[in-house]
Amino acid sequence: MTAVPGTSLDWRSRGRPRRTASKRYGRRGAEIKRRLAAAIAVLVLAAGGSTVAAEPAGGLTIVALGDSLTAGYRLDQGDAFPARLERALRDRGHEVTVVNGGVSGDTSSAVLSRLDWSVPEGADAAIVEVGANDALRGIDPDETRRALSAIVRRLQDRGIEVLIAGMRAPPNMGGDYDRRFKAVFRDVAGETGALLYPFFLDGVAADRALNLDDGMHPNARGVAVIVDRILPSVEELMSRVRENRQAGRS
Repeated sequence: MTAVPGTSLDWRSRGRPRRTASKRYGRRGAEIKRRLAAAIAVLVLAAGGSTVAAEPAGGLTIVALGDSLTAGYRLDQGDAFPARLERALRDRGHEVTVVNGGVSGDTSSAVLSRLDWSVPEGADAAIVEVGANDALRGIDPDETRRALSAIVRRLQDRGIEVLIAGMRAPPNMGGDYDRRFKAVFRDVAGETGALLYPFFLDGVAADRALNLDDGMHPNARGVAVIVDRILPSVEELMSRVRENRQAGRS
């Protein structure tokens, strides 16, 4: 991937002062909270007003956590990954809401810092897509590992099933960095028991026809490919949620 000045994945931003949380998450944070509130309200109403997250006629709520690749950088929201994934799952007969918890420019540590309000009570599962900005900024893979592990474990402690969507480092970071970076996702999945989809951009990375003109962010066609390929893993994630709920009722 080639960094382009001004994009959310621009490695040249490394070392620049970061915006405060209030400025960074102002409008986007409000939008995430609005979408989450709407999704949780459906669960509460379906449960007859109870705050317990009951499954409304089999429906589940999944929060897609991540950076611009999840948020839908320069795309209509209907073409962003969460919206396309929700439609694909519903087309396959699943009653599910997929909430867009992506914030452009976020590193794994930034996602960890906003985790509690990005995934409130009532969510059943989370797809964690982080790391692209870590690699482009040359962040030590050990730091990415610590943040990702903390994200997954905190979600699991709350009874939320997790699917980790792995990432690869750009070629200019070198083979050693890429090996260490790629291992982060595999190792955290192995240590926590979370599901793993090895590479979020599988089939899309480096394909000009499937990316915007910056060469890094998928276009609408690219998102469709991502959804098609990750769909079996998401269905496995949903199966875990349902199996756990059934076990809890027995």
